[in-house]
Formats: sequence, structure tokens, C-alpha cells
Amino acid sequence: MKACGLIVEYNPFHNGHLHHLKEAKALSGATVIIAILSGNFLQRGEPAIIDKHFRTRAALNSGVDIVLELPYPYAVQSSELFAKGALRSLHELGVDSICFGSEIGSIEPFIQTVHTLNKSQNKYDNLVKYYMDQGYAFPQASNEAYKKIGISSLDVMQPNNILGLSYTKTIINEHLTIKPLTIKRINNDYHDETINDHIASATSIRKALHKDKQTKDITHTLPEATVQQLNEYKKTTTIWHHWEHYFPLLHYKVMTMESEQLATILGVDEGLENRIKQTARHAHSFAHWLDKIKTKRYTQTRLQRMFVHILTNTTKQAIKPFTNDNNIPYLRLLGMSDLGQAYINQRKKQFTVPLITNIKRDSPADITIDERATDAYYAVLDAHTRIKLRKQSFMGPIFKR
Repeated sequence: MKACGLIVEYNPFHNGHLHHLKEAKALSGATVIIAILSGNFLQRGEPAIIDKHFRTRAALNSGVDIVLELPYPYAVQSSELFAKGALRSLHELGVDSICFGSEIGSIEPFIQTVHTLNKSQNKYDNLVKYYMDQGYAFPQASNEAYKKIGISSLDVMQPNNILGLSYTKTIINEHLTIKPLTIKRINNDYHDETINDHIASATSIRKALHKDKQTKDITHTLPEATVQQLNEYKKTTTIWHHWEHYFPLLHYKVMTMESEQLATILGVDEGLENRIKQTARHAHSFAHWLDKIKTKRYTQTRLQRMFVHILTNTTKQAIKPFTNDNNIPYLRLLGMSDLGQAYINQRKKQFTVPLITNIKRDSPADITIDERATDAYYAVLDAHTRIKLRKQSFMGPIFKR
């Protein structure tokens, strides 16, 4: 069986994702679609609107055959580490290709950019350092450095292009036997906050959900499976997750931590622990706190990731096995269809790392980071619901018959 991999967050799964899935299948000629899904916290440092299991059901019921979880140490990271964790996982599963959405819609500029970058890596690194020393945020510093080394065919300030470049770079530089493919993002931009069509950005959909507290006004942007899972999650928990739900927990944690302890957390660098502690005394919401800390150097996304790591108590030391090693520690299976199960049965003897189907005492020690992230995510729920959903997280994968 031929497999195509999708690197996704599905926050939530919408019509644009359905379009991506169908186009990926047609472009790759694959019989099996494998999605590697960020867990309960996402790459830009945000809690997912509904948990990973409900998002898995929406994906399976919309045509995905296998859903794997991207381990937390890769999921809440820069695009480079995010890409490495995802691509190494998909390589382990034996996918023939990956397909990602991009603002340009052509794979050649990504390949050309990687080759140019590889020839001028030292110059690029020095330029980035120079521009950051001048007060540029990393994205702007990186963009200026790209221009200086002669990269102009790819707009590296566009979010999907940034991730696509990281995917292509990982495939080429790690010599992975995966063919990169891309389709053009249609009808909207990544950061669009208004809904103007049946294909809308996840940002605009989440904004509408949090504002109106219901799905009925945006059902034209979502597959029926997603509407069902959103409503079921809201019925079960009474909320769709948002950073403000976590503000009291996060604030309490920071206020009761010593600065030295805070400095051990991933993302708390260059004395930032002092700024975090000082601003915490006057913060009255998560958005207000973020605004008081944010600078050109410390972007909102970087700070949000840092706050997730504080919430989950993820230290720099704990993350080292994931960032220093070229191998992923395990594969975590969240769900599969009959076709997906047949594919795994065909391939599993070739896996070189454990395939985790449920959390047991003999699971790899590294998976405890994912367990902490799960506990942190559910911490804003009432005790009965928290226990119920946590139990679900430690059961076997979801089957779509």
C-alpha cells in the first residue's frame, strides 16, 4: 500500500483541511492517508480548542486512515524541531510522500531554497545573529538573511511556507526517502480573522466559536464530523479551550516559583525569568500579561510556547533526548480505520521504535512529558470530567469502522 503523510493540527478540522486531504490523495496516488497530529498543545504555543481524541475522531470520519500523535517535545517547538519530529515519525511509518499546503503551491522553490541555504549556511547564521543583535525578531532577521544570500523565489515570511521549507529541509538534509509535495492554500490567509467563504482559516473559525459559543453560524465551513465533535466536546466539558482558561493556573505557578526554578524551564532564556515575575504582579489576564512581556525580540509565538512549557513544567534538561538524538523515541497511535490497521499490520515488523497504543507501565520513560501535558490541558475542567477524559487518554486507539 502506498502512503501519503500529512503534518497537521486540525484546530479544528475544517473544509480547507478536507480539500487538502483530497488533493494530497490525488497528487500522491496514495491509498492510505496518515496524519501526524499535534496533541493538546500546538506549535504556536496554544491549547487546542478540543482535545486530541475528539480531533482524531473528526479526522478519521473525514477520510484520514491513521492518526499519530506528534510527541509534545516536538509539537510545541520552532518550525525546525516541529518538522524533524513529524518527518522522522512519518519516515518510521514508511510513507512514500508528504503533502503540505503553502502560499506558493509549487515544490521547486522549496527545494531550490534548501540547496541555496546549504551552500551558504554559515553566512546565513552570521547574518541572522547580526540582525538579531540589531533588535530584529527572529522571523524578520531570518527573512533579511535569506535576501542577503540570494533567496528570492520563496516568501519565507508566510507561515505555511516557513513550515514547508522546514519539511523540505529535513527530508533533503536527513536523506529521507520521502517525496515532498505541496498544494496552494486557497480562499484565505493563515491569519485571516473573518469568515468569507465555505473555506475559512482555522483562526477565523476559532474566533467565531469563542465569540458566539456555538457552531450553528459556521457549519458551512466545517465537515459534519467536526461539527459533531465540537458540540460533543462542549457538551462534555462546557468549554472550548482558550489561553484565558489557563491564566489563573499559570499565574499561580509563576508567582510561587523561585526565579532560579523558572530559569530551568524551556524557553526561559537570557534572564527572562525576572521579566516574567515582575509583569506577573500586575497582569489581570493572559492577553494583558503577554502584551506586557512582548518585545521585538520576544515574539508572541515564542512567549506562548514558553508559557506552555511553564504550565507543563517542561525543563531544558528534560527535552535534551528529543533535540540531541536523530531518532524518535516512539510512535503514539491515536486512531485508525480498517485500511489504516491493515497498513500498520503490514509494516509493523519494520518499525525500529515502539508503537504505543495505550499507556502502560512499560511504556518509554520519555512519554511522561506527554502525560504531563495531558494533565495540564485537562486541569481547567471539573474533577469528574477531568478524570473521565484523562482515562480516555490512557486507553487504546480509536477505531473507525
